[in-house]
Amino acid sequence: QVQLVESGGGLVQAGGSLRLSCAASGRTFSRHTMGWFRQAPGKERLFVAAISWSGGRTYYEDSVKGRFTISRDNAKNTVYLQMNSLEPEDTAVYYCAGQRMLYTGSPRSEYIYWGQGTQVTVSS
Repeated sequence: QVQLVESGGGLVQAGGSLRLSCAASGRTFSRHTMGWFRQAPGKERLFVAAISWSGGRTYYEDSVKGRFTISRDNAKNTVYLQMNSLEPEDTAVYYCAGQRMLYTGSPRSEYIYWGQGTQVTVSS
């Protein structure tokens, strides 16, 4: 079982930056692909980014490529999302998520562990 706790959300002006953190419990963190999703008001939750077990492979939704960077520190059981050049359209609740251990399917779906979410608001 993996429990996830996000932090780092807040209010920022357009063009600004935020770094989200997700602290994971448990001893198997380094064997889970981790991802970030977001849900804007009235919309479905969507994939943002994912990172493989070792951190060697990363995946991004097209609208955040070149602006967001996902990373992880397996020694600290933490995954990060660095968000630069933020736009009002990035406003959403951001969720950290994990796939089941050693899962080798798509990094964009099949997440079974979820955090409670952290609000990111970008003002224009």
